[in-house]
Amino acid sequence: MDRMTSRRQLLGWAALGTGGMLLPSQVLAALKTPTMTEGPFYPGPKDLLLDQDNDLTTIVGKSGVAKGELLDLTGRVVDEKDRPMKNTLVEIWQCNSGGRYHHTGDDSRAPLDPFFQGFGKTVSDSEGRYRFRTIKPVAYAGRTPHIHFKVKSREFGEMTSQMFLPGDPANARDFVLRSISNEAERTRLMMSLKPAAPDSGVKLLAQFDIVVG
Repeated sequence: MDRMTSRRQLLGWAALGTGGMLLPSQVLAALKTPTMTEGPFYPGPKDLLLDQDNDLTTIVGKSGVAKGELLDLTGRVVDEKDRPMKNTLVEIWQCNSGGRYHHTGDDSRAPLDPFFQGFGKTVSDSEGRYRFRTIKPVAYAGRTPHIHFKVKSREFGEMTSQMFLPGDPANARDFVLRSISNEAERTRLMMSLKPAAPDSGVKLLAQFDIVVG
């Protein structure tokens, strides 16, 4: 059990189907998640903090919390028949609330956030479920808000892509997102968002299923 899950039990896992009926998320699950570029800021050995768990909003040994809108991100890793991919390594990385990555190659003048991890990882459970606590992604020069992710498993190898905020005006101008010409595939890259309960400790709940081939 990872550190965040063991110390915080704020969210239950939502069932994806009831009474044998297909819900919209299950219909989408039939569509493989489109792959996308890793980008220039996948962390190398010099960029990684010692703390690499699934809570990107706090760092071990520091008492502060990351700036930005706190977000709980959950989902499942499944195949195209909606079968769970257990024991899959799930990694995410993103810029901080000021638009800067915790990466030696990011020469932005935006300040680093000393309490934002920037990169996290977890392993999916027996139902393919994963969970992260992070911040709502923000835009920076040339890019719409997004979260990078990579999944790795002995069963299917490795897959890299990005997830986006639905309805963000900058999506239409983002050259990486627009490289996916099929509208259904672009829709497949959108997170579902809803407000969190007032006492949950976060502002937003996000859900994103990863479908591998």
